Amino acid sequence: MLTKPAHKPKRGFTPDIIVVCLICLLPLLWLVWRFLQNDLGVNPVETLVRQLGVWGLRLLVVGLLITPVARIFKQPRLIRWRRPVGLFAFAYVALHLTSYIAVDQFFDWGRIWADIVKRPYITFGMIAFVLLIPLALTSFNAAIKRLGGVAWRNLHKLVYVIVPLGVLHYFLLVKADKTMPLVYGGIVLVLLGWRLWRWIRRKV
Repeated sequence: MLTKPAHKPKRGFTPDIIVVCLICLLPLLWLVWRFLQNDLGVNPVETLVRQLGVWGLRLLVVGLLITPVARIFKQPRLIRWRRPVGLFAFAYVALHLTSYIAVDQFFDWGRIWADIVKRPYITFGMIAFVLLIPLALTSFNAAIKRLGGVAWRNLHKLVYVIVPLGVLHYFLLVKADKTMPLVYGGIVLVLLGWRLWRWIRRKV
């Protein structure tokens, strides 16, 4: 789901992919457990919605991080982790949006549309989600074959727009302490800067 495909991936769930999937699933299980235990604070719905979004953003950032780590430490096998991490990121973002629509707004489409139009952080979040959908739908080998490698890679470069939009969404959402959104923004800036540096080196 993130950047270009490397060598042809192995079929099936290898042990390392299973471990990656289990790790990605842990935050959701922890949130569900806390929700059932009434341990999400004075506003559990807001906490649930926000935490699902935060974990979606974290996994998107991790997806961006995998390629530099694989290149710098010469571990090409790590590239195979991008797909499950990216798909779990999409799942968390989709749950974030679904919980906002269903649990927070009770499917009040008028209010939801008003939020999208009037609140910039929701506007940017919705744009990021819409851009994320085609990446999730084309994260499988059949889609790569159908689109062709060049078109697939170009499409998945949308992630370089999606992740900054996610950070901006989070930054505008937080009203008080903006430390964490700024931290994520700094990390994303470094990761995108690394890619730009490599691109410039190839062109020189």
